[in-house]
Amino acid sequence: MDQIQQSAFTARVHGVVQGVGFRYSTRERARRLGISGYVRNMYDGTVEVMAEGDARKLASLLAWLKTGPPGAYVERVDSHPVTFRGIYKNFNIEF
Repeated sequence: MDQIQQSAFTARVHGVVQGVGFRYSTRERARRLGISGYVRNMYDGTVEVMAEGDARKLASLLAWLKTGPPGAYVERVDSHPVTFRGIYKNFNIEF
């Protein structure tokens, strides 16, 4: 049986990503994948994502962030691995 490798990343999504349902779609995608963390709008017009969970599922979420939901236009995603801390119980929208 494969052991689940826990991992985490933080990402900043650039483009037309506010006012198009990006946070809500990200939350739903992350919850379906069983990923914990948060998504929030930033003052500079980007969206920030903090995600923890199974490394393979995180890769799936990161790939999805590069296109986002219909109506979004993603210019780029800057992502960085961070230390898995296991502090998030689910995936939420932060304000």
